[in-house]
Amino acid sequence: MANQKHLSLTQRVQIQESLKEHKSFKEIGRELDKDNTTISKEIKNHRQFKQTGALGNKFNDCAHRFGCPVTRVCGDCCERSPNFNCSRCGLCNRKCSDYKKEYCEKLNHPPYVCNGCSQKSRCTLEKAFYDAAAAQKEYEECLTESRNGRNITEPELQQIDDLISPLIKNGQSIHHVFISHKDEVNYCEKTIYNLVNDGFLSARNLDMPVKVRLRPRKRKKEEYKVDKKCRLGRTYEDFLSFRDEHPDMMVTELDSVEGVKGGPVLLTIYFSDAKLQLSFKRERNTSRSVTDILNDLYQKLGREDYCKLFGLLLADNGSEFSDPASAEYDQDGFLRSHLFYCDPLAPGQKGSCENNHRFIRRIIPKGRDLALYSDEQIHIMMDHINSYCRAELSNKSPYDMFEFLYGEEILHKLNLTRIHADQIILRPELMAISAPSYQTGSPSCQN
Repeated sequence: MANQKHLSLTQRVQIQESLKEHKSFKEIGRELDKDNTTISKEIKNHRQFKQTGALGNKFNDCAHRFGCPVTRVCGDCCERSPNFNCSRCGLCNRKCSDYKKEYCEKLNHPPYVCNGCSQKSRCTLEKAFYDAAAAQKEYEECLTESRNGRNITEPELQQIDDLISPLIKNGQSIHHVFISHKDEVNYCEKTIYNLVNDGFLSARNLDMPVKVRLRPRKRKKEEYKVDKKCRLGRTYEDFLSFRDEHPDMMVTELDSVEGVKGGPVLLTIYFSDAKLQLSFKRERNTSRSVTDILNDLYQKLGREDYCKLFGLLLADNGSEFSDPASAEYDQDGFLRSHLFYCDPLAPGQKGSCENNHRFIRRIIPKGRDLALYSDEQIHIMMDHINSYCRAELSNKSPYDMFEFLYGEEILHKLNLTRIHADQIILRPELMAISAPSYQTGSPSCQN
């Protein structure tokens, strides 16, 4: 066997070509001087799933697609002929109550991909492909990311926080806690110090008298590791392709606004067509906190209104958006949203949401601890921002535009209130004013 443990781009290209020729893993491994299990792991770890249709047929992975007589699942809004079967549409699965996803059994057995499959030109199920260039890129990213970030999950972090933070706040040292609970903590003592120092636990350095007296060392900023595979099929390029196929779907942009490091953060939800923005305070910047807010909105709005507003989501690459499945599906497995991600270091791809944050920063300056504000104060702040008229909306406010597009009933479900134009405050003084003093109900802008 070869001494080199890592596959090169040339070898990956050879694997891709061999799959087209229907060669077995043993044959490929013999040609590359690699074990056949190495080839198997390479293909399974780097295969890409794509929801592509077949020649003359759109993507449809419903198990009942053959001979299905159902029509007009979308209701009166459907532009198709009344006699047009939804099984040929490819867009109705997310709305059909009888939808049942079908998986190709061949993907569970070697070669695990569709590269050499003779049926792929006629198959409308979700397909898997091995691409040498994409596999090489994933390998290089993994090589870099393995040396960065913390290899710890949110549930593990929460378990540590529940065990250790109360004891530290009682005056115990981390060393004492670590010795007393050695069998319950699966990390070294130094790791616990780092978690506290970086603000990942509710306990702080201020809770440790000796730590406060020490001069802080210069350290590289560390963050959670994020599984990049959650973004496969959800890149910005995939988003643009999806938009071309569904031009009528509104884009809803998700982002976060930080206060102080390790403190509470805001989840902002920006409706691009009305330029209206919602904001929710979260105690910790985790994916679970984002999912909880989306689930709460799903309960308030109902399935139909939620799918109308949150059918197409665009987020950045933050760890708080690293659980796309929980955001896209409800508890019954119904597909309620499609989540995509911007390219790294490309905030301009959802620039409208970023620009709207400047109104929040007028009221809550950068670096201000969000723990100082209640949920009610954050809600009132957004009422003032959404009642402020914009030139790009023909001098209408986002509140007015949203009401025009979606009706007053949804505004009531979201508990949004119009602020009188003369009562709008976009300065830090707003947060010091009590909620009952606001005058609401009058038009925010002149027609």
